[in-house]
Amino acid sequence: MTTTEAQAGPALRRGVVAARTRHALGRGLVTLARSVAIFVPVFLVATFVTFALRSLSGLSPARIQLGEDATPEAVARIEAEWGLDRPFLVQYGDWFSGVLHGQLGTSWTNGADISTLIGLGLGVSLSVATFALVIGVVAGFALGAVAGLRRTTWVDRAITGFVTLISVMPAFVVGIVLVAVFAVGLGLFPSAGYVPAEQGFGPWLAHITLPAIALSFDVVADVARQLRSGLVAAYRENYVTGAVVRGLSPRRIFFGHVLRNALGPTLATLGLKFPSLVGASVVTEWIFGLQGFGRFANDAAQAGDVPAVQGVLVVSIVLVVSFNLIVNLVLARVTPSSQRGV
Repeated sequence: MTTTEAQAGPALRRGVVAARTRHALGRGLVTLARSVAIFVPVFLVATFVTFALRSLSGLSPARIQLGEDATPEAVARIEAEWGLDRPFLVQYGDWFSGVLHGQLGTSWTNGADISTLIGLGLGVSLSVATFALVIGVVAGFALGAVAGLRRTTWVDRAITGFVTLISVMPAFVVGIVLVAVFAVGLGLFPSAGYVPAEQGFGPWLAHITLPAIALSFDVVADVARQLRSGLVAAYRENYVTGAVVRGLSPRRIFFGHVLRNALGPTLATLGLKFPSLVGASVVTEWIFGLQGFGRFANDAAQAGDVPAVQGVLVVSIVLVVSFNLIVNLVLARVTPSSQRGV
């Protein structure tokens, strides 16, 4: 081999790596652009409908502060103080401008800043939901992978029966059982309350473990079922037969070909799981005494605090869109079909 050929080898490899990097970056930017193009009109329509709910509801801060026996003059005075006597589009414009700057308005019930109230509750719910998602993904992937690799055997049937059982168990029932066994009976975890991570990682983790496990059952079941179905379908494809003929090891076939092609439906399922965990945790938060996002939303709705409900809906929209964007970017990176531009 000549010196020129020896020098050309590393240069060629660097060129291939650079081309692959540019290609991956291009796919990511295209996915990001598509998501933003979808997000902007959806966000505009959703926020407009959200704000219109106040007019349709007929609720007023005057009714909350003065009661149902308030005189029309008193009602008009309170609504003028809140700026509700202005034209609808003017109110929406001011509110939407505040949303873009992170200001979600003021609570009708206590006059507190809604962004601050939501931030306090969202920190609790995000901690629990993130840990629940981690538990669900790890356990679901393990169960789904084993079921897919041992398809049609008793192991597959046992795992399928188990995930079917846990999928129909309500989170509040699981939560009560966990408190009775692990908190009251064994004393391994606190039964209620929340400690911020800034005050200690150990106490924080101990307080969110039981509620996270209670919320994770549905994620475990969905991830295991989707991954198992994807693996079974992938093993039937012709490229697996070709890989076997070429003499590739079962491990290389699984990780290099089958798993990557089976991940698409599983990751797509996770796209809505995290926001739903944050929003659907209200019952679990009651059981474990957590002042989270779901409980705040429930209290606001019960009190007729329309600005707080509007803030909850806006944050929920942002959570759904943001997490789906993350999932789409991951899909564009790991799934072979997206890398081929399919």
